[in-house]
Parts: sequence; structure tokens; C-alpha cells
Amino acid sequence: MQSVFYEIIGWMGTVLILGAYLLLTLKKVEVDSKIYQLLNVFGSLALIVNGFVHQAMPSVAINFFWILIAFYGLYRSKKS
Repeated sequence: MQSVFYEIIGWMGTVLILGAYLLLTLKKVEVDSKIYQLLNVFGSLALIVNGFVHQAMPSVAINFFWILIAFYGLYRSKKS
């Protein structure tokens, strides 16, 4: 049952990141919008959890940097 929980977390992360990208592509959000960056942060956090469980360190690494980029975007948008 625990395995299913982590799979759901991983898929939720995937949906959040792809949803953010879709909203950006459809011009429903701006790249510096808070919602776009937060979708990326929470999506990446979910994928990091899933990556740790599955020992998928490349996934953990890319999502760690994805979060850093999103936090920079939040910082930059707040500064403007």
C-alpha cells in the first residue's frame, strides 16, 4: 500500500509540472507569475519524494535544480 502512495505522489508531481507548462504555453499564466512557479515547486517536491523512494537520483537531482530555478523566479517576481 505504501508503494501505491508514492506512485500517486509521483504522478501528482508530473501533473503539476506538465500543467504549469501547459498553462504557460496556452498563455494562461506568465513565466514570472506566482502560480506558475508554485506549481513547479510543488510538482518537483513530489517528484523528489518519488525519486528517493525509487532510488532514482537523476530525477531527484533535476527536480532539486528545478525547485531552485522556481524559487529564483518567485524571488525575482516579488522583487519587481
